[in-house]
Amino acid sequence: MIGNVIVGQSGGPTSVINSSLLGVFKTAKDRGAKKIYGMLHGIKGLLDDQYVDLAEKIKTDIDIDLLKRTPSSYLGSCRYKLPEIEGNEETYQKIFAKLDVLGIKYFFYIGGNDSMDTIKQLSDYAALVHSDISFMGVPKTIDNDLAVTDHTPGFGSAAKYIAATVKEIIRDGLVYDYPTITIVEIMGRNAGWLTASAALAKGEDCEGVDMIYLPEKVFDIDKFMARVRKISVAGHSMVIAVSEGIKVEDGRYVFELSDHVEFVDAFGHKQLAGSAKFLANKIGSELGIKTRAVELSTMQRCAAHMTSRTDITEAFNVGGAAVKAAFEGESGRVVVLKRISDDPYMCITETHDVHDIANVEKKVPLEWITDDDYVTDELIHYIRPLIQAELSPIMVDGLPRHLNVNF
Repeated sequence: MIGNVIVGQSGGPTSVINSSLLGVFKTAKDRGAKKIYGMLHGIKGLLDDQYVDLAEKIKTDIDIDLLKRTPSSYLGSCRYKLPEIEGNEETYQKIFAKLDVLGIKYFFYIGGNDSMDTIKQLSDYAALVHSDISFMGVPKTIDNDLAVTDHTPGFGSAAKYIAATVKEIIRDGLVYDYPTITIVEIMGRNAGWLTASAALAKGEDCEGVDMIYLPEKVFDIDKFMARVRKISVAGHSMVIAVSEGIKVEDGRYVFELSDHVEFVDAFGHKQLAGSAKFLANKIGSELGIKTRAVELSTMQRCAAHMTSRTDITEAFNVGGAAVKAAFEGESGRVVVLKRISDDPYMCITETHDVHDIANVEKKVPLEWITDDDYVTDELIHYIRPLIQAELSPIMVDGLPRHLNVNF
């Protein structure tokens, strides 16, 4: 008899993470799972006995259609780091005791690098104590920095939003007869995939951004200022895209060059914000040019009104593929996307050992970053298929309708 299922969402949400939740839920239900539980706020919620029977919350086709279009993590999220197994066996005994009480045989965790570390730890402990529970990772992150997989669900929709928004910002910046400078700060701690997507704005109807700065390369402030001065003297307005994680030669983030309040999460990650503001203030004070700083911030990951249909479909598929693999006996694995064709674009799903993925960051290859502060056509061609097509919101009273969280 097929055992019960539990699924959780962890880390920063995306506009399509709930499609992966649906992929797990519907596939497990279709394959005969008796109970499908949802952890509230990830593994931390499980430790606090916070979980729900998903069949009592997702009942109708309308619920499913709304949940597909609902941004953020329906079950809630967490940034909770499990301790190393050795010396902390009591924590794992507690988790596995709770899973046994619920009759869980299949555990699914939807998330990014840190979430895959949770799967690694749990599957390693399962092997240590000879547990028959299957632990599977379902990829998610707008940062697109998971190793092995061609890309991650969530990235395509965020890239679509960024490219569209930057295109509109560029149009707005051209209205005056004097130069203005807009610096757009885009998420990306150590990997610049999202910021690189700003390059997609360039086309027959748009000049595109003037410069792109990714965290993969050291940020030279003097060179930056000299280039801004040269272009602005010619009377041109500029839009510049910068990753929130750009660093100077001594290793400091650009935002750390000004006064700031520092917050560090459980995984040791500093909260990044303020690089665009620092650079805008520097340009304004030293060059006397009207300058704006725009932080896209959480809008990049919650803009469900502009999801990519390609992205939302793949998000569902990786959830379903994780269930299929687990029900066929796999554990300690992560579903990955493998691109098999660019024209027409096509990806298939495979599974891969979590040990090769957890805590490993995939960065933009240096050969895809040009010496003149831009990105190559190869990088643009890599991203473009991921933003294709749309899933229209269900509009009520002029606004998108979401599935209400009523836990």
